[in-house]
Order: sequence, then structure tokens, then C-alpha cells
Amino acid sequence: MIGWALRKVMLWSGLALFLFALVNHRTAIVAEFAHIAAPAPSQRSASRPSREDESASLVLAADPAGHVVVDAIVNGAAVKMLIDTGATLVALTPRDAEAAGVNLEALEWSAQVATAAGFARAAPLTLREIRLGQLSVYDIPAEVLRRLNISLLGMSFLDRLKSYEMRRGKLILRW
Repeated sequence: MIGWALRKVMLWSGLALFLFALVNHRTAIVAEFAHIAAPAPSQRSASRPSREDESASLVLAADPAGHVVVDAIVNGAAVKMLIDTGATLVALTPRDAEAAGVNLEALEWSAQVATAAGFARAAPLTLREIRLGQLSVYDIPAEVLRRLNISLLGMSFLDRLKSYEMRRGKLILRW
């Protein structure tokens, strides 16, 4: 009887540890699969403001895994980014930060942030501009993370929009 109970405890403990690791590594897993083809330009559309609602929109198709990867312009540099509503700030890889004109040597790696892959050192900064097609957002709080596979377009960008919604595999950004 004790052996049976011990096997059950070990089985449930192993399952709990697996699920815990899966949840804690969500961003790393998402970033690992984010290299799957980004939506083709023909799958993207933008509209100019109408007279009725005075808002513009950008429609982005999700990849087969449900992720939305965009080709953004960050401080004038082309950067592939994963849209992540779970990320508090825009987060750049060191390579993307350098491409955007950030001097990594001058950064203060003063923050420690919790990511799905665990804790990581981060350097806070403010980005001059992030542009997606006709949409431009200025002075965006961001960070550079050393342990990041793809840059993340987080809530410090998305909160500046009029709205955003995911519907039938398409992300609709309105500003």
C-alpha cells in the first residue's frame, strides 16, 4: 500500500513540475517557434482614418501557431518582433538594440525582470519611435534583455493604441 501511494505521489509531483516548467518557460517556447513564417505582406492591410470614427487600423494575420510576428521599424532600423500582451514593456534583444542605435556599453543593467524563462538582467531605456506600417508610436518605455531570442512588442506599445483585438486569427490594431 505504501509503495502504491509513493508511486502516485511521484507521478503527480512529476506532472506538476512539468506543467510548472511549461508555464514558466512560455516566452522562451513562444520565441523559439516565432521563427515560423511571419504573415506575408499580402496578409497585412492598413486603413486610413474614416470621417466617421477618425481612427486607422492595421490587420495582422497570426501564424499557424497563433503568434503574430511583425516587421517593425525601431528608431529607423528593421526589427522582427513578436507581439506579446504578456510583456509589460517592449523588450529588445541586444542585437536588435544595437541595430536601433543603442550603445549597449552605455546601458545600465540595473533591472532584474521575471520572464517565462526565469529571471534575467535588463537595461531600461526609452525608444524614440516604433513604426508598423502607417502606425508610429513615440517615446516608448522599453528594455534590453540579454536572454531573449526575439524582440517583444509589449504593453508599453500596445497601451498607446486606441484598441487592439484578436479575432479569427487576425490581430487588429486601432489608433
